[in-house]
Amino acid sequence: MAAALSSKFLKGITSLQTLRSTRLASASVYQHGMMRYSSTVPSDSDTHDDFKPAQKVPSGSTDSLKDIVENDVKENPVMIYMKGVPEAPQCGFSSLAVRVLQQYNVPIGARNILEDQELKNAVKSFSHWPTFPQIFIKGEFIGGSDIILNMHKEGELEEKLKDVSGNQKSQ
Repeated sequence: MAAALSSKFLKGITSLQTLRSTRLASASVYQHGMMRYSSTVPSDSDTHDDFKPAQKVPSGSTDSLKDIVENDVKENPVMIYMKGVPEAPQCGFSSLAVRVLQQYNVPIGARNILEDQELKNAVKSFSHWPTFPQIFIKGEFIGGSDIILNMHKEGELEEKLKDVSGNQKSQ
């Protein structure tokens, strides 16, 4: 029994490493619309210019944070607000949600809520849900990692994602 579990565990690690190296090797594809991340750092006077955000929403922008969230959810068939980014989750729940979604090979839009407390609060207000990660599929708030995992186990997630482009469930 222990040997079988050990074997499954090692296979899982190997497949994750393969998936990660495949994603890194094809990063240019994901940068052009397949996978979109927001990866910035807070505006801190102690932060070196090299580590400050390269693209910010202009301070005079007419887009409110609510508009940004609405646009994210509308523009991305699968959108996740998480701690970290899909390639480097910064909490176990965010990591679990990403791993489940990656099983379906769908394009994932993502924003790191740790970068901006105001964005985090806007997302909470938009969904009326207090915890993260928060996953939206085809504009509908689904829930967090526990909901996604349960839907995956029950076959409901595959049904929900069936018409999202690129959907080819991994084995």
